[in-house]
Amino acid sequence: MQLDLNLLAALDALLEEGSVAGAAARLHVTAPAMSRSLGRIRRTTGDQILVRTGRTMTPTPYAIAVRERVHELLHQVQGVLAPSRALDLATLERTFTLRWHDSLVALSGPVLLSAVRDEAPGVRLRFVAESGIDTPELRRGEVDLEANASRPSAPDIRAENVGETRLVIVVRQGHPLTRVRPVTAKRYAVAEHVTVSRRGNLGNALDDALARLGLTRRVVATAPTEAAALEFARGSDLVICVPEATTRSAVTDPGLVVLPLPLEIELPSAPVYLSWHQRYDTDPAHAWLRDLARTALATGTAPS
Repeated sequence: MQLDLNLLAALDALLEEGSVAGAAARLHVTAPAMSRSLGRIRRTTGDQILVRTGRTMTPTPYAIAVRERVHELLHQVQGVLAPSRALDLATLERTFTLRWHDSLVALSGPVLLSAVRDEAPGVRLRFVAESGIDTPELRRGEVDLEANASRPSAPDIRAENVGETRLVIVVRQGHPLTRVRPVTAKRYAVAEHVTVSRRGNLGNALDDALARLGLTRRVVATAPTEAAALEFARGSDLVICVPEATTRSAVTDPGLVVLPLPLEIELPSAPVYLSWHQRYDTDPAHAWLRDLARTALATGTAPS
């Protein structure tokens, strides 16, 4: 059986773009040429791959099933055939996409960008927001590096613990908890709380820790980011629990006070994981960026 690897690239583009015109533009070929490639793919696979639904094209069940495998195979082929070259940072031109937790972008993003610009001025960084659901962009190569508190479970995703930060309480200046020392778990629990969750979860591991003490707290709201949650605390008696690294700017804000979490509440420090797909293990430019990211994240999450 004669196989044309160009068909693999065409199939990948067709599945990603969902149209002949989009795939043609992506591979810089004409639409008729891409149509001919689609015809050859259909004859080779015995499947229609894309079928017309009104004015759009819809992938077949077979196409959906093989989409990620095709993308991975194409990256493997490109890795085998691409010539190995020494990394020249002075002339490197590349855009990296980073999906980091918003607090890590604020804390460590400037440090990373400064280091990148000093060493490789032709490199650009795209920081994108975290999604409310688990997404496969890291596996598809659409995101180069992730950084958050979650350790990925997929075997093809590398994960490295690059730092950690303990949890603390943030309240407004003059809050009742600022007038008691120490803050006990019971006093903490009876306050009203705002949680931080990009998925909108009202509960988290803190509630489990309180339950082990026979305590429950009343969560009245959830916010998608620490910055938003701190605004809730600024003008009310609501209590926020966030990683200490997040509060560094809040410490200098005269309207907010940072308090230690009660000792009775047994919670481990919040980890920081740097994650990437294994396809980039030997990519010199990616390895260089990972080294800079490790340093930036470790600096941002180190105790102050």
